[in-house]
Amino acid sequence: MTTAAYTTAMPANAGWLTRTEAWLDHKGKGAWIAAMVLGFIFFWPVGLALLAYMIWSKRMFGKSCRSHNPSARKQAWAAMKPSGNRAFDAYKAETLHRLETEQEAFEAFLERLREAKDKSEFDQFMEDRAKRVQTQETADA
Repeated sequence: MTTAAYTTAMPANAGWLTRTEAWLDHKGKGAWIAAMVLGFIFFWPVGLALLAYMIWSKRMFGKSCRSHNPSARKQAWAAMKPSGNRAFDAYKAETLHRLETEQEAFEAFLERLREAKDKSEFDQFMEDRAKRVQTQETADA
């Protein structure tokens, strides 16, 4: 998301605090925590104020800073409700089913890759271990 994308919802005369809050929300919870830690490091009352604001505004314990956008929930619901056109709803259901199937296949592929990598690393470890044991036995003899 570009800077313009998250600042367009703000009024043109939004202050620097509003713009900073929108920027931190866009970056996520990690940015809020980093700002709080830096506030404690440079001037402890700023860190304390950020901590209080994060707790008061539910940014600290919420799922995400971005979840405070009520229009996002409406858009997600609008995508799931039927349109009234049976052909379109059938197309949408078939497309969603196809995407879910592709996602499952991709996740299975990634799992096979992880297993192959783990096996390769384990085989390499066992080879290195066997070489060490053989070298140690040769040195002891």
